[in-house]
Amino acid sequence: MSKPTSIYDLEFTNNRGKLVSLADYAGKPILIVNTASKCGFTPQYEGLQKLNEEFREQGLIVLGFPCDQFAHQEPGNDQEIDEFCKVNFGVDFPLSQKVNVNGKNAHPIFKFLKGNSKSLLGGAVKWNFTKFLISPDGQSIKRYSPNTTPENIRADVLEILPS
Repeated sequence: MSKPTSIYDLEFTNNRGKLVSLADYAGKPILIVNTASKCGFTPQYEGLQKLNEEFREQGLIVLGFPCDQFAHQEPGNDQEIDEFCKVNFGVDFPLSQKVNVNGKNAHPIFKFLKGNSKSLLGGAVKWNFTKFLISPDGQSIKRYSPNTTPENIRADVLEILPS
């Protein structure tokens, strides 16, 4: 496959086994987060769900990508992860199948995000709950550290919502 030129050239498999094209979200802001159920940052699911509820009508797409590459903090299977997120945080935004975000088996979406976001954090995803906010044109990608809470991203989301 040729190197993607846009985030919209990529796709992922959701936690129900369905292939989802990011082209379906063209023209909308997208917040992509690598997640884990047994991490100190796991309570951020609540803030992600709040952003999802507050801004979905205006087009925001929140996507969670469970990852077990950091201290084995996402040990469950796709069904267990889905149930954990729904029961504990009311999550109803889409989740992918469990993915790798670093290394030779990193998911293509994360390879693209790491290569196209300007960050002081360097190329690798350093930990769970690293966040990437993609503007509706699919070009501008802002990266946030795991310490940055969803509430602290809210102003940036507001700036890029379609008017």
